[in-house]
Amino acid sequence: MQIESTTANSFPRAGKATKTGRKTYVYLFLGWVMLIAIGVAAAMLYTEHLRQKITTDIAQQTQQQLQVVQQDYQKQVSQLKDSVSTDMKALQTKVDALNELLAFTKDSANSKTDNSNQLYTQLAEVKKKLEELQKNLDVLK
Repeated sequence: MQIESTTANSFPRAGKATKTGRKTYVYLFLGWVMLIAIGVAAAMLYTEHLRQKITTDIAQQTQQQLQVVQQDYQKQVSQLKDSVSTDMKALQTKVDALNELLAFTKDSANSKTDNSNQLYTQLAEVKKKLEELQKNLDVLK
């Protein structure tokens, strides 16, 4: 019977070891869960940090590109304005010369010739083009 008593005494120790082992596994499991939670939180914080940094970088690059485009646009508008102004001056010179020619033709025309109507038609066309250029200049301003 001694054999049985030693075997019977070893079971209570095994029972205590199992309870202690279970606590250890619970603590290890909780530790792993905490480590995973900390890792997920750190990954989320780092991702948010990177997102903000990328957003800021993109905003700065976009602002720089917009400034370049705006400067280019202003340069082109000023060149176009100068060009239209020069064209209008040249056209005004032609209109003035045509008016002088028309006045001369009208003064020298007799009742048999009707050249003045052609000059009036040409003058009307030139005035239309001048008005169109003036509208384009106003739009550019």
